Amino acid sequence: MVNYYPKRIVCLTEETTETLYLLGEEARIVGISGYTVRPARARKEKPMVSAFIDARIDKILALQPDLVIGFSDIQADIAQELIKKGITVWINNYRSIEGCLNMMVQLGALVGKSEKALKLVQNYNAQFDELEKEVSTWKEKPKVYFEEWDDPIITGIQWVSELIEKAGGVDLYKSKRHASLAKDRIVADIEEVPSKNPDIILASWCGKKLDQKSLESRLGWSTIAAIKNKQVFEINSSIILQPGPAALTEGLMQMHGIFKKWVKNQ
Repeated sequence: MVNYYPKRIVCLTEETTETLYLLGEEARIVGISGYTVRPARARKEKPMVSAFIDARIDKILALQPDLVIGFSDIQADIAQELIKKGITVWINNYRSIEGCLNMMVQLGALVGKSEKALKLVQNYNAQFDELEKEVSTWKEKPKVYFEEWDDPIITGIQWVSELIEKAGGVDLYKSKRHASLAKDRIVADIEEVPSKNPDIILASWCGKKLDQKSLESRLGWSTIAAIKNKQVFEINSSIILQPGPAALTEGLMQMHGIFKKWVKNQ
């Protein structure tokens, strides 16, 4: 039987690499992003050919891929250059949990693993349902401020906002969640966050380590409940800012653990 599925895939971001490994189709991957950390073995097994906004077009072409997968309009220039070179490119442009799940199902179909991909998604949804039951019993939920970047101050993207809710928190910047571009999620007034008085502050500075002392010393921030009660936590960007399996599992459960502990102490 003729195999019509792509045999040489380059993944320009981590989430599709991780999904293919979960589907048992890692042999199809011939190149990955340098930001890939999950699964750990991928960095040892696959050549790195891109960052996020930049890619080694020459290295990608040398791998002779029959499919390159990227993420968002931010990689549009990379996609355009590859398309002009005759390469088939699939760009995902979602920002929600639903989009993450759609990507997994669609990727499963592309490599002939539809049933396994659907099962994977069903497992995630079952986990969401269990968490929903648990957090529905909480008498109080923590008010959460999530910071994606520090200068300028940028709040969380949609899937992060949605995961905060699933984990049992109240996202104080839910109103900004649908802004796909970071510039549209900037908090212009540094004293706005203290006025919202979050119970918990989560920071994931997109690949840069949190400077907690700098965050806590901002003008007016010493009055925030989260800072007074030592409820400032760093979440590694590799498990929350990648719109895929890592965020839906490890990222979600790390937040849930933080929120659950806060609830128990009330």
